[in-house]
Amino acid sequence: MAGASEADAKLVESNTTQTDAVAAVAVGLSTVLFALAVAAMFERVSLTGSLFGVQTVTLLGGLLTALGVAVIAFGAGSRLGYVETDPDPSAGLIAGFGAAVPWVVIGGGVASQTLGLGTAGGAVGALVAGGVAFAVTVLPREDLGSTLPLGSLLTLTGLVFLTGVIGPDWVWDLGWAQTASITAEFFIPVATLFSALYGGWASAKSYGGFGARGRHMGAYVLVYLNALSIVAFLFILVAYVVVQGVPGLLTGFELGLGTGPQTTFLGVSVTLPVSVPFVMNGVALLNDFQGVLPAIVGTVWLVIGAVVLAVPLGVGAAVFLTEYADRGRFTQVVEVATNGLWSTPSIVFGLFGFAFLIPRFGNGKSLLSGMITLGFMLLPLVVITSREAMLSVPDEYRDASAALGVSKWQTIRSVVLPAALPGVVTGVILGVGRIAGETAPILLTMAGGTFVPGSQTVDVIGSFQFTSSPPFVGNPALLEATSALPYQLFALITAGVGLGSSVSDPDAFRWATALVLLVVVLSFYAIGIATRYYFRQRLTHT
Repeated sequence: MAGASEADAKLVESNTTQTDAVAAVAVGLSTVLFALAVAAMFERVSLTGSLFGVQTVTLLGGLLTALGVAVIAFGAGSRLGYVETDPDPSAGLIAGFGAAVPWVVIGGGVASQTLGLGTAGGAVGALVAGGVAFAVTVLPREDLGSTLPLGSLLTLTGLVFLTGVIGPDWVWDLGWAQTASITAEFFIPVATLFSALYGGWASAKSYGGFGARGRHMGAYVLVYLNALSIVAFLFILVAYVVVQGVPGLLTGFELGLGTGPQTTFLGVSVTLPVSVPFVMNGVALLNDFQGVLPAIVGTVWLVIGAVVLAVPLGVGAAVFLTEYADRGRFTQVVEVATNGLWSTPSIVFGLFGFAFLIPRFGNGKSLLSGMITLGFMLLPLVVITSREAMLSVPDEYRDASAALGVSKWQTIRSVVLPAALPGVVTGVILGVGRIAGETAPILLTMAGGTFVPGSQTVDVIGSFQFTSSPPFVGNPALLEATSALPYQLFALITAGVGLGSSVSDPDAFRWATALVLLVVVLSFYAIGIATRYYFRQRLTHT
């Protein structure tokens, strides 16, 4: 009997090890399916083409079917005792609702479209399919409840793709919208994406042996897959803009001595060895190659002016509210007001600048009006993030400084603000990312026209003038209308202007302008991140 027990134990241990390996492969397979679905959604993988010598839809169907069979086998093996697991009596209500959702969609679609039962029949089919999936998930033991309905979902989806029921040319015309339809280019990637999520969750629970450990591993897989999708979306977005924008950006590009424009450096005229007309020219009808230099300079000055206005005011207000003002109705009203201002649509700020600022600055659009308008947009976020950063500074820092006899202002200046600076910079980074891409406020307060020659690039530093009357300093450049990249992108698309003077190529100009705007915004992000890292390092080594 003892020998038989040892043999059974070894058999179970061997089966468990093999099942763990298969479950790990299934989790990896769900990740691969998820990545393929994201790539197909952004047209990086063609549904009409092939991968590894197999048609894309057929490959997705085969992988989904294999994953579904593996998920069902995990649950059945656990229930029959072939695998050592620790399942709970039920998968739970949350899992039941999660499993019911896709089956509601499938049941409704099959009843209303495939069987032709109409809207009422579709509703009944959805309720029946969802109810059965919910019951199959909640009523049996966790190993079957977590795998049987989801494995069946994966297998059904895979077989539909394999058999060609839904192929690259599939179209579902929506009866309630005459001009709307769901195509295979949208449905297949989305169905694969959600099936991969369900399959990864079920496989991870099986790999963890169900129970508390299995639920934790399932949650980890869902979180990791969602994080992967966010990162993938970011990289695909940037890569798509780069691929589309580089040809237009390099139109007219020349490299060599004497090819670039002339500039003055330390009083000496220098000819640059590189010519990139798109970022060195303005827009004019007689230009050989059009460019966006005035818009680049205008965007940079716009962001700098908004930051100069908003950061001192916002940080000062946060210092007062956090360190001096008593916690009461006044501070609560300020919190509500700042949150409301940050949620206010940008067009409202633009209308405010158009109605309030422009009449006070010569009744004309100007760079100063745009700076102040975007500064007001940035101010609420600076106040909110600065307050949160200061509140996160431990009170022990303040108490230790006060115990040394340091005044309150000196404590704020030398202890609280340095500790809160990384959080303040984070808020400024987020705000700059928003205001740098705004179009409506710029259109109403600052934009000076579509055709801006390169010679009209705004010169803020060189335009300062001293006067004999208050405020004793003037700057005509701040009162001039100029352009910015978001407005330039909008205006030139509307005007249909191309890169060359004779050949119209609005698509190239559009993507090249979008690429330059992306580079400018990311440059501000990089400066902000470097600044935050610098202050964190100083705080760490202090």
